[in-house]
Amino acid sequence: MSPVKMPTVFIPHGGGPWPFVDLHGRFGDDEMRALSQFLRRYPDTLPQRPKALLVISAHWEAPVITLGTSPHPPMLYDYYNFPPESYDIQWPAPGYPQLAPRVAELLHKAGFATDADDQRGYDHGTFVPLKVMFPDADIPVLQMSMLRSMNPAQHIQIGQALQPLREEGILIIGSGMSFHNLRQLRTPACKQLSKPFDEWLQEIALKTPEERERKLSDWVSAPNARLVHPREEHLIPMMVIAGAAGQDPGRIVFNGLFGGAWVSGIEYSQ
Repeated sequence: MSPVKMPTVFIPHGGGPWPFVDLHGRFGDDEMRALSQFLRRYPDTLPQRPKALLVISAHWEAPVITLGTSPHPPMLYDYYNFPPESYDIQWPAPGYPQLAPRVAELLHKAGFATDADDQRGYDHGTFVPLKVMFPDADIPVLQMSMLRSMNPAQHIQIGQALQPLREEGILIIGSGMSFHNLRQLRTPACKQLSKPFDEWLQEIALKTPEERERKLSDWVSAPNARLVHPREEHLIPMMVIAGAAGQDPGRIVFNGLFGGAWVSGIEYSQ
């Protein structure tokens, strides 16, 4: 079967190892159930099985765009103060170093330098949601870092450079959260604090490519922007996805509470 154009999607990855250990109500059972259901069902909506996954996680930053080239990435348990069993979770999906030269080629043409890291493991922004989405761990994965600069316009340009991969059977996934203020999470004010920004993001995500890119580049002007994202690393994967969308329209594929905050998942497809 020849590849068809794949969507590109921004997913909320929750908090820590949330679907796989007893967190004693830390995030809310109904909230975890809703997000888990979305992640589990999402692959069934794809036009075909992806050839590979290109994942931009909020938990990997580097001075230049860096590609994880291990053929068998280990687990990177980059979370703290969770139950002991959360450090035994496994998701043995193969790496896909064969894709790295193609990604580097596209990025170099767009003026971006790249690097490779053959030791990097799957961080929890990758293995936690993808273990729910693809539990058989049988689709190869290439992880890609964000730029440490966190420049939103540059990350939109990175996404634009990666657009051709969608025609090659590659599902591009941005893994982050539309709300990431850990001091406010699970507080009584969290729901109302997060709502104006989440509504703004949903509105902007569905606008024309030119308008959404302009607004996302100036995301700090959104309502409650710096209250919702004191640091923007969990929003930046959305910029890559918006760039990779090209001219395709967006749709909201998830909207719900997690940790008491409103969060959204956004897909772009033909």
